[in-house]
Amino acid sequence: MEAYVFVGVVVVLAFILGGMSIRIIRPYEKGLVERLGRYQRTLDSGLNLVMPFFDMVLTVDMREVVLDVPPQTVITKDNVNVEVDCIIYCQVTDPVRARYEISNYIMAATKLAQTNLRNVLGEMELDQSLTSRDTINTQLRTVLDSATDKWGIKVNRVEIQRIDPPVDITEAMSRQMKAERDKRAIILEAEGSRQSSIVRAEGFKQAAILEAEGYSQAVRTKADAEKYRQVAVAEGEAQAISNVFNAIHSGKPDKELITLKYLEMLPKFANGTANKIFMPYEASGILSALSAMVEGIRGDKPPEKPKAQ
Repeated sequence: MEAYVFVGVVVVLAFILGGMSIRIIRPYEKGLVERLGRYQRTLDSGLNLVMPFFDMVLTVDMREVVLDVPPQTVITKDNVNVEVDCIIYCQVTDPVRARYEISNYIMAATKLAQTNLRNVLGEMELDQSLTSRDTINTQLRTVLDSATDKWGIKVNRVEIQRIDPPVDITEAMSRQMKAERDKRAIILEAEGSRQSSIVRAEGFKQAAILEAEGYSQAVRTKADAEKYRQVAVAEGEAQAISNVFNAIHSGKPDKELITLKYLEMLPKFANGTANKIFMPYEASGILSALSAMVEGIRGDKPPEKPKAQ
């Protein structure tokens, strides 16, 4: 009977000791084994065996955590009080140092972020701080990552949530922004009017140039046409004179025919409005011939008989 009791006690103790010797580490955790108060080794995820009563296992969460930095008042370089807060994304990279180098890395990272946030914004003016969030985030991440590296903490990102100036500063900025927009609108309107005037003047100038070129082309065309007409008329007259000259010479006219032609032209000479008539030099010979003809006609007539008294 005593043997059965002993065996039962041994079996129970074996189950208890076996349960105490088994440690299951989750995938996002690391296990730190302390044997008699001294760090022994690091356990990975899965099933691990430890010595019961001698080993103590401490788990460290290796997932990325989000730290919300509380809002605080910061004085900028141009002495403006702004309320600012941020968010930190960090992760444990070395569980040993995160456990033994600092007691609470979350609080330490939060306070360090608040301090460096005041330092970074204190070197910027208000307008610069409002438009340089990426610069602030980068500077904070660099400083925090460098400071938390010895704690086995990696700062992945730092994001500024809000930067709130005082109410009066916000109203002044709104008025300034409205005035700036009105100014840009006036400048754009004036620029548009100026551009429109320039385009209109260029149009008038081009129209005047085209009109002058068209008028010049028309004048040249008209002058060329008149020139061609005069040349054609002159060539026609020259041809006519040549034809008349050739006809006269081919007909071999005598003096009586020439005299008759002169007589036919005399009424045309006298048909003008001038008081003087210029006779050609050959007209004297014509008149002499005419007188001779008249005398010859008179000589052929019989003498008149005397009238009876």
